[in-house]
Amino acid sequence: MALEFHGKPGIVIYLTAGDPDLAITRDIALAAIDNGTDVIELGVPFSDPLADGPVIQRASERAVARGTRLTDVLAIATELRAARPNAGIILFSYLNPVVRMGMEKFCTAAAEAGADGVLLTDMIVEEAGEYLESMRTHQLAPVFLAAPTSPDARLKAIGEASRGFVYAISRLGITGTRQQVASDAPPLVARLRQFTTLPIALGFGISNAEHVKAVGEFADAAVIGSAIVSLIEKTPPEEAAAAVGKFIAGLRA
Repeated sequence: MALEFHGKPGIVIYLTAGDPDLAITRDIALAAIDNGTDVIELGVPFSDPLADGPVIQRASERAVARGTRLTDVLAIATELRAARPNAGIILFSYLNPVVRMGMEKFCTAAAEAGADGVLLTDMIVEEAGEYLESMRTHQLAPVFLAAPTSPDARLKAIGEASRGFVYAISRLGITGTRQQVASDAPPLVARLRQFTTLPIALGFGISNAEHVKAVGEFADAAVIGSAIVSLIEKTPPEEAAAAVGKFIAGLRA
């Protein structure tokens, strides 16, 4: 199973669900889809988002303070699936909220919500046996992160375990925007292609149309997170959906 990407490259965006609130998150996602986003990553806010930079950390803190829970994110996924049946929807979470719900219960709920797949940012492929079994049972796509420092044996394991697409990290460290696409990115994508025929999406530091064009030279999709979350942070809530829609349209143009 591979998610469909339209255009070269495809567009994946990350949203912290519940920031600024749940209804606006839904409206932002719909505007993003309508303006050319292929896959929405619905981020489950977490109180200790160690892999994220300050922009997404602040968004997560705001959403947690509002009381946003995993069940709320699943509810947004359900609404998006009903409204945009062909959109790609990935649930993006740290492992902790999923463990608290229970892996089997979570996978059942994710499938019922209409999610295509799941990315657990701190789930490593070497310890993913139970997770992969539950994902297969519920026909969900597990998406794994692949880093430039990963040896070939690990990239092979990631390629074999992934479904939907593989998320290549352009550089080490936390999330956040950068001035240019990291030089480590093309070699990493080339190495991954030895081990999978799935689309490869590149993220971490992608923030403008120039970056997206550069990514399209060697990868199948660009993942944009911090730039979107920062735009939402700086925009009046009632204008956020329109602002994100315009931003995505600009990437496509």
